[in-house]
Amino acid sequence: MQLPPCAVVLLVLLGTLRGAAGLLELSLGKFRNVLLNQTNSVEAVIRNVASNVTVVIFQVHAQQNNVVISFDKNPSVNSSGTGVDKGLVSILRPQQSVCTWYLRSLDANRVLSTAISIAYMEKDPIPGGCNLEFDLEVDPNIYLDYTLVDVHIKFAPANLGYARGANPPSCDSGTGQNSRWRLLYDVYQYFLPENDLSEMVLMNHIRKMSEVHSIKANGIKVLTLTTDDKTNVYFSSLPGQGVIYNVIVWDPLWNTSAAYVPVHTYACSFADLVDNCSSVSKLSTKIFFTALAVLGLFTCFFGHRFWKTDLFFMGFIFTGFFFFVIITRVTGLGYDVRLILTAVAGITGGLLLVANWWRFGSVLLCMLIIGLVLGFLFSSVVVFTPLGDYKVFRDDVVFWVTFSCVALMIPVLFFGCPRILNILACGVVGSYSVVLAIACYVYTSLAYITLDLLRRILNDYFSRAYTNVPFQTNDFIILAVWAMLALSGITVQLRRERSEVPFPPHPYLLWKRERERRSTNVLDPSHHIPPLRDRIHNKLLQIKEVFQKEQPAGERTPLLL
Repeated sequence: MQLPPCAVVLLVLLGTLRGAAGLLELSLGKFRNVLLNQTNSVEAVIRNVASNVTVVIFQVHAQQNNVVISFDKNPSVNSSGTGVDKGLVSILRPQQSVCTWYLRSLDANRVLSTAISIAYMEKDPIPGGCNLEFDLEVDPNIYLDYTLVDVHIKFAPANLGYARGANPPSCDSGTGQNSRWRLLYDVYQYFLPENDLSEMVLMNHIRKMSEVHSIKANGIKVLTLTTDDKTNVYFSSLPGQGVIYNVIVWDPLWNTSAAYVPVHTYACSFADLVDNCSSVSKLSTKIFFTALAVLGLFTCFFGHRFWKTDLFFMGFIFTGFFFFVIITRVTGLGYDVRLILTAVAGITGGLLLVANWWRFGSVLLCMLIIGLVLGFLFSSVVVFTPLGDYKVFRDDVVFWVTFSCVALMIPVLFFGCPRILNILACGVVGSYSVVLAIACYVYTSLAYITLDLLRRILNDYFSRAYTNVPFQTNDFIILAVWAMLALSGITVQLRRERSEVPFPPHPYLLWKRERERRSTNVLDPSHHIPPLRDRIHNKLLQIKEVFQKEQPAGERTPLLL
């Protein structure tokens, strides 16, 4: 990313940039911002390293442009690293007090980056000291890749610390308490401010995730891995939201720790002209959810009075959701085509529900659909909380059985109060559709209440992902809007309907009233319909006659002698 000249001048005047003369003087534990280019390498030097320091980890971070960091002016595969978040480990020799590294960017424009060197002692574990997978002999880096569904991080196992000049402990000499197998790995996550993609914000916040004490103070501890576990972790993807990940390796015997090199992602591309980090939502998504929000807002305040509109809204959601899941699972259609077909299927399902609700028995079906939609949203909220990240819910059977039971609890509890159930569904579901529409224009974590559940349905391996999301100022404001709309809609409809005849009627009362009407009204053709028991008996007799052997034609009495 090319910086405006005025920004560069300002940063130089503030004394935060070095590298114009090709030399970057560092102090242990101090961050320095540096401008890098493709043609001239910057030499980073740290002097007067104390004799009790055995390892120095040097790291550099940029927002989106790759940076090359190496031990030599001419980088080689085994002595350099390339990326937006990269680091190198310098194992100090006896009497060594100076460390040198070289930096340059791969982009023709000037690239703003920040660098730091961190020292560790002989009892501190060495991040990446038992690397067998990546190019560097000792690799303290965290490797990250992402999709629209999840983020995957992996790192090399650490080794025990050792004194200057000594041989490193063997990585494969047993699994006892005197080997690296006693080490533990704490994985941390840190969320950048929402809706802020600026470079300086990243530079300021990545400092909070570089050293052990600041990581523990600012990061969110997600899980702890033992040496028996695989050193890779999955998280749900949050396109457009900056996230920093880091790992602290802890030696329980000496109670010492060391931090890997932090890595960040926005789960999107800054370079794409369409659907980039500044505009994550597609136009089709905005149109779809904006239209749904208009209908949902009407349903929130007037759904119970306008019964057919309410049925259409709930039928649209119910049919559209399941149709989208099916066509995504069984077809390879593009997203826009699937969204259009989902809209068509939702409209069809809503109209069918409106056209047939009055039939006997369909009222019960309508209330079941409405209750399931509300129960689905309620259950999604439950698993959206930290409860959803409990290890027991990694098992799909346990997760879906629990989810289904919670979702079915809503229609079961309100089965005897259909009016209350319908008004609650109108207020809560209708107002949440407004939240989904807002999420198309401004990032909010509340959209992931249903999105993460949809990801789990559509992706077989999403159960391994941790679904932490930030909850910041925007989310509190939108949560307040959701609560205000839901409470207002429910209150308005309850006050308006309290003096009206209960509608829709209770299914059992409707059936009882229909039975009494048929038994007393002799002019009603249904009055002359035989009871169900007689109809079943007659039908069985007809079936029996089909299997009876046909009698021969002619006289059936014996001949007289």
